[in-house]
Amino acid sequence: MEANTSLWHSYLGVIVSRERERLENFQRAENILLTLLEIVHAREPRFLVDYARNLEAFEFALCASEDAVTVEMPLRIDSDTLQLLECQPRDTPGGHPPGLNTCYLEVPSPGTDLEDWISVVGAMEHGGGVRCLVPGKVLQHLKELLVSAIVHCQRCFLLQPGDVSAENLQEDAMELSLLIRGSWKTIRFDIVPVVRRQQELFQLQGRQSDRGFPEGSLRKATEEAHFVPASPHCWRSSTHLPILRLLHTVDTLKGSRLDSLRLLDQLRDQDWGEEGGKSGLTFNYLKMVLLWSTELFPSLEDWQDLEGSVYRLLVILLRCLAIQHLPHFLNPEENLFQGAAMDLASLYHKVESFARDPRRFLRFHFGHPARTDSWQADPNTRALLQLPNEDGSYWNTAYFDILLSQFQVYRIQDSVRRSAMSQLLSKIRREIPQLS
Repeated sequence: MEANTSLWHSYLGVIVSRERERLENFQRAENILLTLLEIVHAREPRFLVDYARNLEAFEFALCASEDAVTVEMPLRIDSDTLQLLECQPRDTPGGHPPGLNTCYLEVPSPGTDLEDWISVVGAMEHGGGVRCLVPGKVLQHLKELLVSAIVHCQRCFLLQPGDVSAENLQEDAMELSLLIRGSWKTIRFDIVPVVRRQQELFQLQGRQSDRGFPEGSLRKATEEAHFVPASPHCWRSSTHLPILRLLHTVDTLKGSRLDSLRLLDQLRDQDWGEEGGKSGLTFNYLKMVLLWSTELFPSLEDWQDLEGSVYRLLVILLRCLAIQHLPHFLNPEENLFQGAAMDLASLYHKVESFARDPRRFLRFHFGHPARTDSWQADPNTRALLQLPNEDGSYWNTAYFDILLSQFQVYRIQDSVRRSAMSQLLSKIRREIPQLS
C-alpha cells in the first residue's frame, strides 16, 4: 500500500512542479492582453477592462493542456433597464428552438448611447418589433477596435514581432480569439463582451443546498447574472465565472479535491484526448465532475487520501460516460455531452481501464496513449453504471458509495452512510437479480 501511495504522489508532484512556470507564462501574456484592452477602452469607453484575472490565472495553472482562456469584457451600460425577452428559433444558434437561458436584451428607452448597437427584432412576434442590444454589432465593433489596438502597439514598438496574432479572428464567431505569446508558449485568449446584471441572482434551477460547500457559496458565486453572445441576435446566460468561483471555493476546503482534478486532467491530456477525428474529454468536463463530487461526497473522510479522492471523481465520470449524460452543476437539466463529437463508449473503456489498474497509467509519456484494447470490462460494474436515473435514485451518495465499493476503495466508517448504501444495494439486487 505504501508503494502504491508513493506512486500516486510522485505523479502528482511532477504535475504541481509545472504550475509556477505555467503561471509565469500566463502573466506575461496577460500583460500584453491588458495593454490591448486598455487601448480599446480609451477609444471606446463603453468597453470596460476587468483587472480581476486571478480566477483565470488559477484555472490556467491547473489545466494540463493549453486550452483557450475566456476573457469577459464588460459593457458599460445600465443593465437594470434592459428587459429579457425569449429568442425566436430563427435567431438562436443553428436555427434550433431556444436553448437554456437564451434571450434578447430589449433596450426600452430611446436616446441612450447604445444606438449603434441596437436593431429592431421580432416585428411579428412582439407587435411591431422591439429595440434590442445586438451581439453581432457589439462583436464587430470590438473586433475593429482590437485590430486597431494591435496596429497601434506595433507602430509604437510596444509589441515584439510575434507577440500577438489575430489570425483566429472569425467573422461569425461568438468570441474574439487572439494568440498571445507568453514567456515560453503561446496562449489563446477568447475575448467575450458581457452584460452584467447586478440586481438579480443567477437562477439555480431548484438548487438550494450548499451541501459539501461552505454556507452561502452557491449564492455568492451566482449573485450576478452574466449574458454573453449566443448568436448574432441572441444572448445567453453564462456560467463561466460562477463555475470558476466555485472551483476556487473548493480549493479552500481540506483534503485532496483539487489534487484529484490535477491528476485526472493530466491523464485526460495524455490518454483521454482527441482520437480518430473524435474530440476527447475536456478540462471543463472534469471541473463539472469535481463540483458534483464535492456535493455528493461532503464528508472530509472522503478526501483524506489522494487515491480515494481520485476515485470519488472517477465513479461520477464513469457514470456520466455510461449513460452519456453529464449534468451541468448549476443547470442540472442541461446535458454537457449533448451535441459533442465524442466517442463516449471508447472514453468509458479508457477511464474504466485506469480505474481497474491505475499503476499502468501513472507515468508520463509522449506520443500514443497507453493501450487498453486487451482489457475486458467488468459486466457487474457496467450494469450498475447503466441503471436508469429518471427519478434521481441513482444520483446520490449511497449509489456512488456502491460504485466505490466495486473498486475496493470504500473505507467510510459512518454507520448511517453505510446503512444507506446497504439498503440501496438490496433494492438494486431485488430489481436486477443478475447483480446479486
